[in-house]
Amino acid sequence: MPASTDNSASELLRKVPPAVRPTVQAARRTVKAVAPKAKEIAYRSDPPRSSRTMWKLLRYAIDDAYVVAIGTFPDHVSVFFPRGRELDDGSGLLEGGGKEFRFITLRSPADAARPAVKRMVRKAFALGRSTSRREKRKARGELR
Repeated sequence: MPASTDNSASELLRKVPPAVRPTVQAARRTVKAVAPKAKEIAYRSDPPRSSRTMWKLLRYAIDDAYVVAIGTFPDHVSVFFPRGRELDDGSGLLEGGGKEFRFITLRSPADAARPAVKRMVRKAFALGRSTSRREKRKARGELR
């Protein structure tokens, strides 16, 4: 049974600026459609003071492995991937050049429903699941 933080997530979403709220909700639907059993965790945060700082809203985990998150700026939403560097991005959607994280910018609810976005979210969960299985086997002493 997936863990749900729907109440705290819903409370948090009520604080999101109306201009980006539909895009945040669409991103949330996309992640839940791809990984319905993922644990949704609401960040306990307030809106940032700077309009150039991302407001982290929700993150999703499989077996406690952090896989995907959603954050917002005043005029767009970001779906970000903590292991984004490892994702195969044939679509050219992933942005960012840090050591690990990559993100996709969503400017409208329709962007969240694009097949390429769903593919990237699916790839992130596949990567998270494979790592989680490997770690469980290692903990049982099946791997070294």
